[in-house]
Amino acid sequence: MHDKQSDHHPALTELRRRLNGGLARARLDKTQLATRAHLGRTTVSEAFGANGRVPSEKTVAALARALKLPVQELLELQRTAAASDAESGPGPGKPIGEWEPHALEVHPAGPGSGSPEQRALPGYVPREHDQVLAEAVREAGEGHSRMLVLVGTSSTGKTRACWEAVQTLAEKGWRLWHPFDPTRAEAALDDLHRVRPRTVVWLNEAQHYFGATRTGERIAAAVHSLLVQPERGPVLVLGTLWPEYAAQYTALPTPDGPDPHSRVRELLTGRTLTVPDTFDAPALAAANVLAEGGDRLLADALNRASADGRLTQDLAGAPELLHRYQSGTPAAKAVLEAAMDTRRLGVGLHLPQAFLTDAALDYLSDIDYDQLTDDWAEAAFAELAQLVHGKQAPLRRVNPRPQRRTPGTPPIATPSHPTAGPVFRLADYLEQHGRTTRRRLCPPASFWAAAYTHLADPGDLHILAEAAKSRCRNRWAHRLHCRAAEAGNPRALIDLAGELKGTGNLDSAQSYYKKAAETGDARALAKWVAFRAEAGDWDAAKSLARKAAAGSGSIEALVKLAKMRTADGALDGAELACEAADAGAKLSDLLHLASALERAGNLDAAESLYRKAADAYDADPIVLAYSHGARKPIPVDPQVRRLVEGIRQHPLVRLTKMFEKAGNQEAVESLAREVADKRNANAMAALAKLHVAAGDLDGAESLAHKAARTGNAEGLAVLALGLAQAGHWKTAESLAREATHAGNLYALYDLAMLRATRDLHAAEPLARQAAEAGNPYALLELARFWDLDGNLDTADSLCREAAKAGAQGALVSLAEMWQLAGNPDVAESLYRQAAKAGDIIALNKWAVLRAMTGDWEAAKSLALEAAEADHAETLLEVAELLKQAGDQQAAESLWRQVADAGGRSWRTDQWFADRWPHGLEPDGTPTPPWH
Repeated sequence: MHDKQSDHHPALTELRRRLNGGLARARLDKTQLATRAHLGRTTVSEAFGANGRVPSEKTVAALARALKLPVQELLELQRTAAASDAESGPGPGKPIGEWEPHALEVHPAGPGSGSPEQRALPGYVPREHDQVLAEAVREAGEGHSRMLVLVGTSSTGKTRACWEAVQTLAEKGWRLWHPFDPTRAEAALDDLHRVRPRTVVWLNEAQHYFGATRTGERIAAAVHSLLVQPERGPVLVLGTLWPEYAAQYTALPTPDGPDPHSRVRELLTGRTLTVPDTFDAPALAAANVLAEGGDRLLADALNRASADGRLTQDLAGAPELLHRYQSGTPAAKAVLEAAMDTRRLGVGLHLPQAFLTDAALDYLSDIDYDQLTDDWAEAAFAELAQLVHGKQAPLRRVNPRPQRRTPGTPPIATPSHPTAGPVFRLADYLEQHGRTTRRRLCPPASFWAAAYTHLADPGDLHILAEAAKSRCRNRWAHRLHCRAAEAGNPRALIDLAGELKGTGNLDSAQSYYKKAAETGDARALAKWVAFRAEAGDWDAAKSLARKAAAGSGSIEALVKLAKMRTADGALDGAELACEAADAGAKLSDLLHLASALERAGNLDAAESLYRKAADAYDADPIVLAYSHGARKPIPVDPQVRRLVEGIRQHPLVRLTKMFEKAGNQEAVESLAREVADKRNANAMAALAKLHVAAGDLDGAESLAHKAARTGNAEGLAVLALGLAQAGHWKTAESLAREATHAGNLYALYDLAMLRATRDLHAAEPLARQAAEAGNPYALLELARFWDLDGNLDTADSLCREAAKAGAQGALVSLAEMWQLAGNPDVAESLYRQAAKAGDIIALNKWAVLRAMTGDWEAAKSLALEAAEADHAETLLEVAELLKQAGDQQAAESLWRQVADAGGRSWRTDQWFADRWPHGLEPDGTPTPPWH
């Protein structure tokens, strides 16, 4: 589609032809060209990409000079193309003033008749988040591109807040674009490149854009490009998200684990704004003023919801939705519960009527089932379609829009898994209610059977297969995996291939791996390449991996193969490793490959990869998040710090060590000068630590001070420790304070802990200084020293002081000290205090303590409370104690509750396998042997 658009601009086509010719003659890749032209890699890539966008004059001039092309001729082509582009239309969207708020998914409020366009919105009450939103809008209006995503639960006023905020831009002639046709993700991906300056991009329910399996990361990249290119602004990107989606997209990956939302996380960093569920006292007072002034909608909502402050939910009809669910007929309630379970387990929005009808049967009691009439399903769906306040229905029929195409474009492919019969969508509020109230329940047998029979989407089938597996419903998990594989889901195909491979059926496994790879899934391609490599077909494996990287941009297979070949010491290992690095391998992979090449003795290739890893290291979000020298450091818990230190070491330090092992002192010194010249704060700090470890305190001092001035005070902190260990305590304390002032929260902490090994009294002032600077864990660690020294009273005082200063877990640690000292009463009091403050670990410890004293009812109650807060392992610990006490039946009950909730983890897998080797049936009874 984009290629066709570029055909309308002959000047742009000629410009790119000349640039490509110059690139070929210069024998450079785009990364090298970006370096030579002093441009970003993305800017260069987009300048060459055939997506219809005209590069800026600055970009064209820089590229022309770097490629030794005639600058003025290329600039003339750029201006002609830009003029033609400007005449091609105003871009997507329409003036803000032409939009009707309900068309932008602002919830209709309160009872009424007529279309949403004919109904007035209630008065708007600004809250604290509106001030931040207004500031972003103001900056956009002044010419600066901005993005803000409002995060809050269903019906909290997120979309309405965005609508109110953009009204000031309407007065300035701004446009608004809401991409939704044929689907939100497709519309955004197709037209983001066409967005013009002075446009609001409306990404309501942004999970439909950023959460799309195949396109979410590409959409995030396109939005990021729109925001950072000055010639395309100003633009304002507004979006909304539920908290669970925001948490999913912004969660940091585990070391060496998958990172499916890296671009989305980067895009959302610093661009989210929380919208509270309730109106605070000032907002309620403002709402009362509007109500007293004649706003009947607000007045009615205040009569119902002023006590809990949930005005927006009330206005959107949430209470009536909940009432309809709770007071509905048994059949209607069963259908709703089946829909709730389907959505909370991860199936898509549109649920087939045939599926819901069959799934609902086992949600009915025997008495209610016996009273069903022949037309019970029609009556239930009719009941659930009746509207409540806000023109919402508990379960409404939806008509998916037909996909449209522009004249002259190829026909749109028909989905391979069409839905037969009517489809329905559960009301948002009831979906969220179900996620909360039904989260620990396993759906009954009719649910799984209906999913197997009626659901056709391969992704939905695989999601439910995984949900069944996590709940020990192994037989249904296998059946649904088979259905998902038949429908072409790559993950299901991989799982089945792995099972067959494990049983020695390599021919069938090969067939499944190949089918999975043919879907284009990155993980599937990597598995297929690994399978061919393990079979000794290295040429085919390399060809497949390279095709995947060049075609779809999937480098996972290439990285996997490079790791295998470098581990084997194969001659082509270095070549593959460099290809993987050039293709964009992530930091952990670069370090793995560099280390393998170093062990194989290929130091030149190892050096190249270590240097690429160094560039990735300094931009890595995990490194930035846990940077010890950051001016706004985030967790300072010593356990978190030790974990991060264990997995992160600056690549240039690894390179230095490699040179040292090779006896190349000249290279070591050259690298140190290079780091200092580039003013790489992270690397300088890391090299300073290396000097300290070698006992070269003088060599460390210069590097440490330079690093601190450039933004990383970790070198100063480590130098302070080295001086202290050498007996220079006054100088060490001065350096630690300097490091603390530069933003390092560990300097005084580390010094206090070192002091505590020799003189607890002398360590206390240092620990208090660390706490005052923002690291209260120094007091907690010092308390543990006093406890080991036998002085529990001093430890108690320091723990309580640490807790007041914000050290998480301080009261739990103190409780454990008293428990070990033989005083369970004081321990229980502390556990209770910490639990009331929201500490889940305290609930766990308290439950186990109650069980150990024989108070089983209290233990089970506390364990269930912990499980509700996603700490299901408390149930397992109490269950184990019950088993040891001889109450096998009670223990089994708790184990089943963990399984029903999908509480599977690496720890529970063995527990469940020992108890239920063949899994469980949906009703919780053990499954007999099956094949």
